[in-house]
Amino acid sequence: MDTRSDDRSLGELFSELTRQMSALVRQEVNLAKTEMTQKAREAGKDAGYLAVGGAVAYAGFLMILVALMLLLGIWIPMWVSALIVGVIVAGVGAFLVVRGRDRLTKTSLAPQQTVDTLKETAQWAKQQTS
Repeated sequence: MDTRSDDRSLGELFSELTRQMSALVRQEVNLAKTEMTQKAREAGKDAGYLAVGGAVAYAGFLMILVALMLLLGIWIPMWVSALIVGVIVAGVGAFLVVRGRDRLTKTSLAPQQTVDTLKETAQWAKQQTS
């Protein structure tokens, strides 16, 4: 707590308030940058799930095509086994795509810490001017 006497002029008080507010705004901007960087990193990771899921689903699709091709030229047990493998690979790919999509939709890109501290700053500023 500041223990200085109240002999400062109104200009000095407003000057100090302005200096403190500008320092606070700079800190808020730095917090927002840090928070947005962290959220972008999380969104990039979730986009990776989507990409890997899409690649695995594509591999499953290729296996299904191979199974259909084998169906035309080879007896039944071969294409049945190829079809089973293709369906399993496609299922894994679908799981990864759904997981990545769900995680991306749950990610909030708003800098929540910054919003909270801006509210605190507004309350502090009201108290300083009251």
